[in-house]
Amino acid sequence: MTTEDGSDLIPNPTINRAARSGKPTEDALLYRGLVSHPEREISFTHSDAWRVLRITGEFVAGFDALAELGPAVAVFGSARTPSTDPWYTAAREVGKRLAQAGFATITGGGPGIMEAANRGAFEAGGVSVGANIELPHEQGLNRYVTLPLNFRYFFVRKTMFVKYAEGFIIFPGGFGTLDELFEALTLIQTGKLEAFPVVLVGSAYWKGLLDWIDDQLVQNAKIAANDRNLLKVTDDPNEAVEIILAAYERAKAGIA
Repeated sequence: MTTEDGSDLIPNPTINRAARSGKPTEDALLYRGLVSHPEREISFTHSDAWRVLRITGEFVAGFDALAELGPAVAVFGSARTPSTDPWYTAAREVGKRLAQAGFATITGGGPGIMEAANRGAFEAGGVSVGANIELPHEQGLNRYVTLPLNFRYFFVRKTMFVKYAEGFIIFPGGFGTLDELFEALTLIQTGKLEAFPVVLVGSAYWKGLLDWIDDQLVQNAKIAANDRNLLKVTDDPNEAVEIILAAYERAKAGIA
């Protein structure tokens, strides 16, 4: 399979056996309690102790695969964004610009915004990482991923996004996108992450959320006023990339 310009596309692997079999995902099994599910199997290979080994292996595999990745940026946004949407075009431009700057693009590997960012990186000859997750419904890696990773556990996957990215660029999205956004903000606010820019693309989309943060969180002293400055907002994909690159250069120079 090839792109419009004749470049080879990556096959579309998936670990979503749960979707094909109708069985619960590993995440769902992990979170099941004995009270709500007294029928839960108790053999060792279905026990929480066994899952600790599987989780450890998943961490090791992710660390090993990305250890020599180099500078990268994680791009998030809705899987439901069609290729005709202007934000798809913008995310594709972000992937392209990152590749041209020598940065890898990391996404969740799915469709929509994730596909767009991976596509831009792929078409510009950059490294295009897709961190796929097992879901109750079928979702393979998009065909523009050049470095595929498969995860069963959300928290392992989220660690990879943070550990190997120099910052987040976040397009309009839903619960999953918001989860990544607030995870990053919490880690920055609590000093777990330093020099980690978070850029929201789409000022009109994010306005309601930002107004709520200002009117409720800041005004009611639920966060410090300067915590609001952890977020940068733009409508320009090129500016989003420039914000990340500038923060990366400052970090390398030891400038706060």
